[in-house]
Amino acid sequence: MLTKSWARSAIILLVLSTAVGLSGCALFKAKKKDDNSAYVERPVDQLYLAGATQLDSHHWNEAIAYFKEVERQHPYSEWSRRAILMQAYAHYEANQYDDAVSDSNRFIDLYPGHATTPYAYYLKAECYFEQIVDTGRDQAATEQALTGMRDVARRYPKTEYAEDARLKIDMINDQLAGREMNVGRWYLRNGYTLAAIGRFKTVVDKYQTTSQTPEALYRLTEAYLTLGLVGEAKENAAVLGYNFPGDQWYADSYKLLTSKGYRPAVVPSSQPHNGIFHAMAHPFGLGDARAKTPAPPVDSGLASPTSAILTPSTTQTPDQPTAQPQATPN
Repeated sequence: MLTKSWARSAIILLVLSTAVGLSGCALFKAKKKDDNSAYVERPVDQLYLAGATQLDSHHWNEAIAYFKEVERQHPYSEWSRRAILMQAYAHYEANQYDDAVSDSNRFIDLYPGHATTPYAYYLKAECYFEQIVDTGRDQAATEQALTGMRDVARRYPKTEYAEDARLKIDMINDQLAGREMNVGRWYLRNGYTLAAIGRFKTVVDKYQTTSQTPEALYRLTEAYLTLGLVGEAKENAAVLGYNFPGDQWYADSYKLLTSKGYRPAVVPSSQPHNGIFHAMAHPFGLGDARAKTPAPPVDSGLASPTSAILTPSTTQTPDQPTAQPQATPN
């Protein structure tokens, strides 16, 4: 009897504690709901405007909360579609790149032919671009950025996003070439000359329009001389001299060859480059491209937290960009 009585008491106590716990949770949720007005049921335009206002104030997480509520409370409205892209942008600004990529992919999957879909592709590529690290580290994000930027340029060649993507493709290639150069130099320093040659040739063959090409040609000249392959050394020095006669790397190649008793036909000069490589090789570094990414298109209802963007036009698709200039990357 004692055991049964104890069991009944235990059950009653458990039920009471559970009830108290549930009521506490309900009070907590109610309090949270009062504390964060994003979770209060309200008209969609009010929710969207609140999110846009938070975005304009650079309160990224608060903006995300409001745009999520737009989706949750009004899942089949045009505002829900807009809110997805706004979440992507807010996540990007908050450096929450994985979430931004996820939002962009969701928008692309749901609205592949929409007027603002080019921006979703561009923002996804930009997320990978922002995660590029120095050439001494893994370049997985660099490869993803290259794929993303090429996708933008291929799919939407006449957009402002494609114009920026093409510039960044050159810069990303320079980054990847720099990675090859880092590895090649290490091989050369440690006596793995053939492996080094393979890396330097990759730069010349695959990344010949980058700023890494002059050094790669010099290193090939140096490596071939180390192996006693004078003909190959002269050939690479000649290519370097023809394309970059005023470059310091050619001056070094010329000095190296003459010190071995060989005299290249081209004397180093300060003349401008005249070869095929110079046409696209850019003198600036990757860091210069880390500019402010433009916000979503102006007339899409995504760019500014004003009342105007909350009223769909009767003559134009709400998310359709106009010919007005967008925010220009710095």
